Formats: sequence, structure tokens, C-alpha cells
Amino acid sequence: MDQGPRDVSASPEPTPLALFAHGDFSYLWIGGVATSIAMTLKTLVSSQWLYETTGSAAQLGLLGAVQLLQIPLILYGGTLADVIDRKKLMVFTQGTAFLLFLTLTVLAGTGNLQPWHIFAVTGISGIVNTLGGSARPAMLPRVVPRELLTHAVSVQIITRQVASIGAPLIFWQAYEVLGVTTSFGIGAAIAFFATGMPFLIKASGKPQPGTAPRTTLASLKEGFRFVKGHRLLPGLYLLDIGVVVVSFYRPLFPVFADQLYGMGAAGTGMLNAADAAGGIIGTSLVLFTNRFPRKGFLVLAGTLVYAVMLLAFGLIHIFWIGLIIVAVLGVTDAVSMTMLQTIVQLTTPDKLIGRASSFHSFAAMGANNIGQIEVGLLAGVIGAGSTMVVGGFLAILVVAGVWRFMPGISRYGYDPKNPYEKYE
Repeated sequence: MDQGPRDVSASPEPTPLALFAHGDFSYLWIGGVATSIAMTLKTLVSSQWLYETTGSAAQLGLLGAVQLLQIPLILYGGTLADVIDRKKLMVFTQGTAFLLFLTLTVLAGTGNLQPWHIFAVTGISGIVNTLGGSARPAMLPRVVPRELLTHAVSVQIITRQVASIGAPLIFWQAYEVLGVTTSFGIGAAIAFFATGMPFLIKASGKPQPGTAPRTTLASLKEGFRFVKGHRLLPGLYLLDIGVVVVSFYRPLFPVFADQLYGMGAAGTGMLNAADAAGGIIGTSLVLFTNRFPRKGFLVLAGTLVYAVMLLAFGLIHIFWIGLIIVAVLGVTDAVSMTMLQTIVQLTTPDKLIGRASSFHSFAAMGANNIGQIEVGLLAGVIGAGSTMVVGGFLAILVVAGVWRFMPGISRYGYDPKNPYEKYE
């Protein structure tokens, strides 16, 4: 009989290593690492080749415009994760990534690669990732017990960030030594490996009996009502949108490496690696907050420091200092992102996790794409450094506004005895 949420406050503190006693989590984790490496390689190789070929920061910014095509499908992707087999969704997403990599490899190898190919593959990849992107986080409650969810979210993000360090280093060496074709080929091999991981997971990916909605529209309405009635998620999503729209710097690392430091692929690779290293540190810090109830406060504090670091990134043009600043940006962004995802997992029933995650993706990915356009175009007009200064100032205003006018976020305390509060 279901006895309700366990009182984990009386239990010994579980360690992150306890996750790997669950074989299904290990397979989900390995697949996530491989997928992260492959997708980071695709972004880095595509962006570097496009920037070197066109010499235009605006072209990189416009990649975000192509990815806006995915926005209408984000919420539908969350619905899919709640009504069809989540493992099949992961196979579909990762298998398509392999085919796209293979296409780029062939085009580059035959000398036929053109800028419009990069835009086309980026658009298709964004759409497919949107449709399947909610499946992986929605599988977490199926493969680990609830008391390990904070650790599970943190470890998944940490290991993806470890992969995000490895991927820039692979990119740096492969791109400069072996060229664009081999770089895409390496990504294709890794994506093929990731496609097989969901087949090894024994836990069911099928929706809970009796929870499948009759229509997609009804499902979206149910998810929207849940998110709208949640006392935390609307404000957290608004915070994410407001900050990222004015500061999404990662896809523009080729521009920053060039304009701030006069460097090429080596600078791009090292900036990405520094950002990922900071992300690992930030997410590792979250592992020590499992018992800290004020998770909303951590999101706000991390985002505020992130905004201040944006100002420093734009003002200081010494490369080694820039690496440190980017690492700190990675730390603070990871703390905020991990805690936000943890709040979604902790306060959402299983039958709604896919849709709640998709609303987060709707906010985050839409902000990422608009931010990429804004940062790319503005960098082409006023320069990369000035763009980051403007973004940092505006981000500070956003954090201050959310902190002042949505006090429930900073005051939120997670109660393991009543995780869903009034939202069931």
C-alpha cells in the first residue's frame, strides 16, 4: 500500500554513490554523458566553421533564430513524455542526432558543406531535441527513489558538464589537427553509441495507467493549469527568461575569443572548457545542499552573482582572467539551473513531470535562442565586451525585481514530508 512520501529527515544522508546501485540510473547517466559530448561537438564544430567561413558574429546570432522554430513544439514534447514511452523518445532523439552528424560528415568530406547546411541541421536538431528533450528528466523518478532525486539531478548535470569539458578539448585538437570532417565524424560515432543506451534500461518508460489524456490540447491545458497554480515555477521561469535573453554568451564563444582576445579555435575550446569546469564545481556544490531547504534562495543568489560576473567578463580583456571569470559564470549558472530543475522534480507528481519540464524548456530554450540572436547582433554593432556589460546590468535588474516582487521564491523551504504541497 502506498504510504505517501517517506520521512527522509529521519534517515541517514544518502550519498551520490548510492545512485549507481541502481543499474537503470547508470544506463540513463551514460547515455546522457555521450549525448552531451556529441551535441557539444556539433555546436562547437558548426559554430567555429560558420564563423571562420563567413567572418560574421551576426551569422552565429542568427542560428538562434533558426532554433526558434522549435518553440511551438516544446510543450508538445512534454506531453509526449507523459503519454508515450519515454525510452522510445530518447532513442528517437539520439538516433536522429546520429543521422544529422553523419550528414554533416559526408558534406564536409566531399567539400560540399555550405552555411545553409549548418542552419538546416541546427533547425532540425532543435526540433527533434524539443520533441524528445523532456523524456530523460521524466525518467529520473522511475530509476531512483525520491530521496535521491536531488543527487540524481546534480550528478546528471555534473557528468554532462564533465563531458562538456572533454568535448571542447576534443574539438580543439580534432578541429585544428584533423579538420572539420573528422570532427563531425567523431561526433557521429559518439551519437551512435548514445542511441543504444535506452535499450538497456529495465524500468518502464510507459505512462502510468489511466493518466494518458484524451487529447493533446487537454494534456497541455492540464499542464498549464498545474504550472500556473504553482507558487514557485512561474517566477522561476520568468527569472530564467529575463536573465538569459540579455546574456546568452556560450554559442558566441568564437566571437568572444576573437574580439576580446584575438584567438581562434584554441580560445573557443578553452573558454568552453572553463565554462564547463565551473559548471562541475557549481553542480558539485549543490550535492551538499540536499538537506538545505531554501532552494529558491540558492537560485536567486546564484543568478545575482552570475549577473555581476557578466559585467566583469565584458570589462576585463586579459585571457587568463577571462578564463577564471567564465569558470565563475559556469559555477553560478550551474547552481541556479540545478536547483531550479530539482525544485521541478521535487514538487511535481510523476504524471505531470514531462509537461512541467517542457514548460521549463519552453522558457529556457526560447530565452536561449532569443538571447543568442540579441547577443550576436549586438556584438556585431557595439562589440562583444560592451554587449556583456549591458547584459550584466540588465540581468542584475531582473534578479532584483524577482527577489523584490516574488518573495515566495526566496522564502521557499522544501518539506520532504509534504513534497507536492497543494499541487497534487
